[in-house]
Amino acid sequence: MPSKGQSSSGVSRLRFAVLGPVRAWRDDVELDLGPVRQQALLTALLLRPGTTVSRQQLLDGVWGPEPPGTGAKVIPVYVHQLRRRLEPAGGSPSSSPIVTDRGGYRFDPHDVLTDLARLREITAEACAVRDSGELTAAVSAWSTALEMFHGEALAGIPGPFAEAERLRLSEYRLALVQDKAECQLRLGRHAEVVGELFALSETYPHNESLAALLMRALWAGNRQADALSVFTRVRRRLVEEQGTEPGGALRRVHEAVLRGDETLLLGASPPTRPPTGQGPAAVRPRRRVRDELPVGVSGFTGRHHELDVLLGPVDEQTVTVRAVDGMAGVGKTALVVRAARAMRDRFPDGCLFVDLRGHREGRQAAVPQRLLRRLLRAVGEIGEGDDERADDLDALAASWRAATVALRLVLVVDDASAAEQVLPLLPAGPGSLVLVTSRHRLAGIDADRRISLAPLAMDEAVALLTHAVGRPDSGPERAAVRELARLCDRLPLALRVVGARMQSRPVWALQRMAARLADDEYRLGELAVEGRSVESAFRISYEQLSEAQRRAFRVSSLSPTVEFDRLSLAAMLDVTPPDAERVLESLVEASLVQQAVTGRYRLHDLVAVYARRVAAAYPGEVAAARTGVFRLYVVAARCASDWGSSSFPTGPRADSAPFADGEEASAWLDEAGGELVDVVAHATASGHVDEAGWLAEGLCDYLTRQGRYHECRAAAQIVLPLTEQATDQRLACALRTCLGIAYGLQGYYEQARRRLSEAVEISRRTGDVFEQVRALGSLGIFANAAGEPAEAASLLSRSEGLTQGAQDDWLRVMYLANVGAIHHQVGRLESALECYEASVRLAEQIGRPRIVSKTLFRLGTLQLDRGRYQEAADALNRAAGLAERVGDIPLFAAVLGRLASAEEYLGNLTAAADLHSRALAAVGERPDAALKVEIRNRLGWHQAATEDLVQARDRFERAVARSRSA
Repeated sequence: MPSKGQSSSGVSRLRFAVLGPVRAWRDDVELDLGPVRQQALLTALLLRPGTTVSRQQLLDGVWGPEPPGTGAKVIPVYVHQLRRRLEPAGGSPSSSPIVTDRGGYRFDPHDVLTDLARLREITAEACAVRDSGELTAAVSAWSTALEMFHGEALAGIPGPFAEAERLRLSEYRLALVQDKAECQLRLGRHAEVVGELFALSETYPHNESLAALLMRALWAGNRQADALSVFTRVRRRLVEEQGTEPGGALRRVHEAVLRGDETLLLGASPPTRPPTGQGPAAVRPRRRVRDELPVGVSGFTGRHHELDVLLGPVDEQTVTVRAVDGMAGVGKTALVVRAARAMRDRFPDGCLFVDLRGHREGRQAAVPQRLLRRLLRAVGEIGEGDDERADDLDALAASWRAATVALRLVLVVDDASAAEQVLPLLPAGPGSLVLVTSRHRLAGIDADRRISLAPLAMDEAVALLTHAVGRPDSGPERAAVRELARLCDRLPLALRVVGARMQSRPVWALQRMAARLADDEYRLGELAVEGRSVESAFRISYEQLSEAQRRAFRVSSLSPTVEFDRLSLAAMLDVTPPDAERVLESLVEASLVQQAVTGRYRLHDLVAVYARRVAAAYPGEVAAARTGVFRLYVVAARCASDWGSSSFPTGPRADSAPFADGEEASAWLDEAGGELVDVVAHATASGHVDEAGWLAEGLCDYLTRQGRYHECRAAAQIVLPLTEQATDQRLACALRTCLGIAYGLQGYYEQARRRLSEAVEISRRTGDVFEQVRALGSLGIFANAAGEPAEAASLLSRSEGLTQGAQDDWLRVMYLANVGAIHHQVGRLESALECYEASVRLAEQIGRPRIVSKTLFRLGTLQLDRGRYQEAADALNRAAGLAERVGDIPLFAAVLGRLASAEEYLGNLTAAADLHSRALAAVGERPDAALKVEIRNRLGWHQAATEDLVQARDRFERAVARSRSA
């Protein structure tokens, strides 16, 4: 189980155990996780950390083919209950590790410890020390890992997902036992493993790897007959029960026992060479086999999938080429050298290595003629003093092909900058293998496999760093190692540099080193030691770019969001989106930019630090790029807003946005997710106060219609104290209006009144009629919502007088809709009907689908009050379609609730129940407590009416509980 303690932020920390019964602790207190199905849902999220899991996936994983009667609607209930069980005393759902994402839920692993994550760290460490030859330490680490299992993993947890994970973890444990046993055999400790292998062979009677290990252990204990009987027993089972003979590995161990082959039985697995399929090999004269592979790096860890790809079978009829590309320092050379070493027994004619020096600081790229002469000498084709054909590349390449046509060898071609460097070096011998590394994706080479190498996984990065600095003794030290791995962004070169610096300064505390790296201004300077420097590696890649690529690389680091797209770069460079996309793709090819998903790009953290450092030397370029990207966000927000361009009289025009319509602009903003407030903060911090204010204002409608009131307020509050620095003095009033709208939509009417009154006073003083009308109208809306229709009527009347002068159709639409709401509230239903219908007509004329939807919602509610149930259903159906289209989730949920009432009045109880459930699912975990209480109440009354009294009581109790907490 992970160590106890608090997180780096000082808050209490959650710990989970899954390698046995599922358990959880907050600090030292064990938590009650509730019923097993609830634990199964927790498991389905916990074992997919950082991954959004849809409700349907959770339903299928927990219940399988027999879901509950309520279907996926039960998932939010279980999530709510889990959050309450996991949150600290006095905590809130926002602090829960279970995060609501669009389409599902995600378990946030930050500040959460699991025994499975610790198991993986120990396993990675065991592999690293084993690979460096420290077998005793590896056995100790594997023993520690195996001790973490407390019976069957996920014991008692139901569902297909848990069953699959249980099987996977069982196989994981079996692999650990086998790895440990292999090292024990190589250490001569065969007596320690015989008993456990016997027991496991009974549990897994068809596992040939276990049988082979057991035979080797028995032979080492002078029990040859017992070893042979194991083979006989396994072979009989395989033949009788599965109709197959044992595989080659087990047969080779059987033959080795018969021969007494000590090398195979007590050492590593036997060397194998795939058959050529060409009959007996031709007899070659004996020659010295060259092995030019450089010394492998110590502490190599991870890369299991990539190694499997490189170690795969080669084509026996031709030369196999496999290419590895990736950013500087990601470990390409270490990977291919490790693969070549693992395969050298398959290539009897040698392992050759050439360094093309495509990215070496202070060194020219290797001359191909010189490389070819050296390769020819390596295979004995020319002597040391033979300089014939010295300058004839074609002749040398032809001689190389002729010299290797009868050879089977592996050739590592390291650090190529272009395909033209590699092509002359390709040998001709069928069955040979060429491994090529480059920072570029060498499309000019016909490779059967390509690997784009990414930084290490976090557990692997921690294991590599741990190998260098030693295993930490305490929880804080382990946390510091993990923080160092994060600050190095899991880049092997950076991790090795940090490890070397810690080794040379053993008195340095891990926490101190982490603090030194935390400052971006100094981080690259800290990541250098003697001849190794992360910054130098990046600089070489940068200097090989064209000027257009360099400029694009510099400004891409100025993106206010982690990920960006071609529109962002086009705005920063002032070029067309297709041109921006072309240069982005070229930077991806150069491994300086990563493609997160199709159309979305990002910079590796350390690369971004370097790019910002380079960009600082071009202040004019930086200012223009930031202005461009911030204005792109401004026009996107304005285009996505239902307020319309006339509501933004200053700043860039919404119709200048590169979007076809508001829906496309909204979809683009959706890609930024929760980073929109960060964009506002970034603009403010870089001195673009006007753009920051315009963006906060433009986002008001986009954010509030999604129920993201806190983000709306946060964006406005960031800029509001700085409005005196803005050239656009309208923002002092506009941002207060936005704050008032956000407060009012949440039902905080007093806060809304205070901010909107400030806006009215400022606009009156400055003579800004538009802002005065907007603030007065908003005051009237929320006065009516607060149950003060007379005050609302007075405020709207004042705004109407000013609206005539403003000549703004949007303001006229809002006036009509809200005057209609006042008539409705005081019982003047026919007057309300006239206002609503006029508002709908005008909103349709000016193309405001969200206002149309809101007014149709009010119209439908009015028709319910008039007893016109079919007319109500018609209006509400239209309103629901529009609300869903524009992505206004609170409005959509509210409309569905009213539509359900209309269907109930029409006698369609099944349709009503479905609409209530859809409304509750739509609002989900959003922070609109009042709306959720209303929907639950309505659903409760419906269930009571249909005599589903148990469900009705449950709905009412939850509605009351939520109302009290709100």
